[in-house]
Amino acid sequence: MSARAAAEPAVVSTTFRASFYFWMVMLMAFFVFGGFGMTYWYPLAAGTFSPAPPVVHLHGLTYFSWMILLIAQVSLVNLRNVALHRSLGMLGIALATAVIFMGALITILGASNASAGAAHGIYLGIAAVTGFGLLFTLAIRNTRRPDIHRRLILFAMLPILPPGIHRLYMVPLGLTTFPVVAMYLTLDAMALAIVVHEWRRERSIHVYTWIGAGWILLQQAVHWAVIDTAFFAGVIEWLGSLARYR
Repeated sequence: MSARAAAEPAVVSTTFRASFYFWMVMLMAFFVFGGFGMTYWYPLAAGTFSPAPPVVHLHGLTYFSWMILLIAQVSLVNLRNVALHRSLGMLGIALATAVIFMGALITILGASNASAGAAHGIYLGIAAVTGFGLLFTLAIRNTRRPDIHRRLILFAMLPILPPGIHRLYMVPLGLTTFPVVAMYLTLDAMALAIVVHEWRRERSIHVYTWIGAGWILLQQAVHWAVIDTAFFAGVIEWLGSLARYR
């Protein structure tokens, strides 16, 4: 997460108290590290990972770096080390920008080599870049309102989780197609947990929380509406035409 509110005291505690936000980030990390651990890191370490262009490894390094920074930032908040948390804010913005750029690049490259049945992955790539970019920007605009900032960071993470969720479901179960329904149910459950947590604490739901949860619902509705259309096939073809990397 980026800088916290200036109004919060810069107190450093030696006692770690895990918050709701910490456990949500750890759950997200479980999907990211678990899913890609089975399909990327372990095969890479074992020497069985299929040859891939450098951009694939750069993409993986960027996303894993972002996840590690997110864990560090939420841990610093739980230690009340606000000063160090704040000092890492610009690094967070830089890494988030790289996440958006690399997500867009890998989606374009995927579209340029799209095979039959790849439409779901391309759509989720577009939704990830758009949703993460929008919600992270709102989170940065609300750094002086810590509770809103935290929730928006969690919501921003949801659109970029599907690749990890897919892998964590597909590999153990031996699936050969995206478990799209299971993936969205997982995202819905996490979004609902954020909403319920806010309601239990404040007995109200902020407009930004509705925006975050609404994005996930909108993403699902659009997904099923466009995935098999000629329009979306044209979008994939257009995206593929932008690729000049080989």
